[in-house]
Amino acid sequence: MADNSKSATTTPKPRKPAAKKKAADMPSNVTEIRATREQVTVTREISPDQIAELAHQLWNERGRQHGADAEDWLRAEQLLRGNGSRLRGKAS
Repeated sequence: MADNSKSATTTPKPRKPAAKKKAADMPSNVTEIRATREQVTVTREISPDQIAELAHQLWNERGRQHGADAEDWLRAEQLLRGNGSRLRGKAS
């Protein structure tokens, strides 16, 4: 019977580097993709209409109180960009 086990001295094959994405392969709103072992960063364009829609939702959630439209807009921008986690605990 043949011995099919691998020798302990066998070295693993080196990994190939990840293929870079070409602009044609990315969705239209994605401008850049960067990846490391620890983190993947996707930079995408966010339209003013998307920000306005989320800001309006935030305004509704606050009970439609006027006077904080700039804060709603900035918070909506941060949430859409993925930087809003630090704002979630903030009291309104």
